[in-house]
Amino acid sequence: MPWYWVAMADTIGDRLEELAACGVQIVDPRQTYVAADVELARICPGAVLHPGTRLHGARTWLSPGAQIGVEGPATVVDTVFGANSAIDSGYVNGAVLLAGARLGANAHVRPGTLLEELASTAHAVGLKHTILLAFVTIGSVVNFCDVLMAGGTSRKDHSEVGSGFIHFNFTPWGRSGDKATPSLVGDVVDGVLLRSARIFLGGAGGMIGPRSVGFGAVAAAGQVLRRDLAAGRLGSEPTPKVDSPIRAAHAGRTQPRAERNVAYIGQLVALRAWYRDVRLAREGSAGPREVLRRAIETIEFAIAERVDRLRAFLVERGEPMPELELDPHVPCPIDVGAQDRAVDHIAWVQALGDSEVATMRGWLQAVVSAVGG
Repeated sequence: MPWYWVAMADTIGDRLEELAACGVQIVDPRQTYVAADVELARICPGAVLHPGTRLHGARTWLSPGAQIGVEGPATVVDTVFGANSAIDSGYVNGAVLLAGARLGANAHVRPGTLLEELASTAHAVGLKHTILLAFVTIGSVVNFCDVLMAGGTSRKDHSEVGSGFIHFNFTPWGRSGDKATPSLVGDVVDGVLLRSARIFLGGAGGMIGPRSVGFGAVAAAGQVLRRDLAAGRLGSEPTPKVDSPIRAAHAGRTQPRAERNVAYIGQLVALRAWYRDVRLAREGSAGPREVLRRAIETIEFAIAERVDRLRAFLVERGEPMPELELDPHVPCPIDVGAQDRAVDHIAWVQALGDSEVATMRGWLQAVVSAVGG
């Protein structure tokens, strides 16, 4: 055996022994790889590394009870796992999973992705720049990029995406096409308060962004949504017949797409305010605070992505970028830091009174409105 193989084995073995001594469960050290750029102190006691685990990146954090590779090999790069979250198998890079969130087998998850408490995917799901608020569930063989989805009140009453669904986040119009196509399925203002009607997007279908789907809406299976779906409505669209010439470098209209992008950015800014002024203010424990800080970074990354996409879209069409207030000073009206920090976030939100909910909703809406002036 070459000498460098021996040195590499010793180095990996030492790292695994150090993790095991600190209370990390390594099911089979022979099939576990922890790269040199992983900070071992960020792998918490109680985390479980199943055979086939590969950890990379200084940002990677595994909370107590987090499980990597439950059903098969899993590669984790610069990803943050909250308490009792998991990836069954697959690849995840630059994402954040809060407590109890789960990625199913053969996941392929890229940066800008955030799964809140108990959000989950089934097998073979691709996500990028996608935010799933608490409880949202995605079926199998789904591609969801540039989407924020909310809705529902509990793990038994949640928004859901049926299997075989695609969010089409690219348009070919213009010189090289664009991705100024984010879709809101629900929203942040009502979604974070966990009192909104669940949304269902039927399987074997899709949605052409940028779209808006209201709370309580149901999109019938086997269709592609080309129009918005209002709250509380059942929608089914026939596939239109189109046969027309294509003009070279046709760019299409600026509106309403630009307005939809601004609206999406406003929701992201409101979500960041919620995390900064409510979630982080209530959390006193070091580990959960680290998870929330990384979630805020992910939201900021998503904001920057959407601003860049909107700017590129408008520049190509000769339109000016609107002035956006990306960090509006709208103070939270409730002193959440003074409240009982021992109550977990979901239970705390669900226990808010009607007047507090109305106050919080008004505050978040004010943040959204301030973004676009």
